[in-house]
Amino acid sequence: MSHSESRPPEEPDAAHDGRDETVTERLDRNWNELLQEVRVIQTGTQILTGFLLAAVFQSRFDELDAFQVDTYLVLVVTSIVTTLVGLAPVSLHRVLFRKRAKETIVRYTDYFVQATLAGVALTVAGIGLLIFDLVLGRVWGIAFAVFIFLVVVVIWIVVPRRIRHTI
Repeated sequence: MSHSESRPPEEPDAAHDGRDETVTERLDRNWNELLQEVRVIQTGTQILTGFLLAAVFQSRFDELDAFQVDTYLVLVVTSIVTTLVGLAPVSLHRVLFRKRAKETIVRYTDYFVQATLAGVALTVAGIGLLIFDLVLGRVWGIAFAVFIFLVVVVIWIVVPRRIRHTI
């Protein structure tokens, strides 16, 4: 076996991935793929935010201790900011529409989607913390939040990166 055969294959260059498309076609395809992701994540963040905003009107809300109220308020802020970041690609596209800035739009939309995923991870872990803290106590709340955060890290970061390195 020669030296070149023993090395793992290099990742293909995104611009030269074997597709017969122009740079503009690739950017259009990337934009459409990102739009599908944005649609899914926007719905999820809006549902999470709605859940949190409705929780304050529940009769049991008055029973929360200071830690739980603080956690709730941090979650509301995190969820609202996450929703806004998830909607940012729409505004970006509107402002840069017909400015020949598709590459910029795609690049920044990717950043916004990654930031939105981070916000969703924090919000979901925090909701788990709050619910388990209310039902089972503080130790269970913290343990469940850590568990959820670890699950997110594994299935959203570790697994995709391992898969990427095998292709």
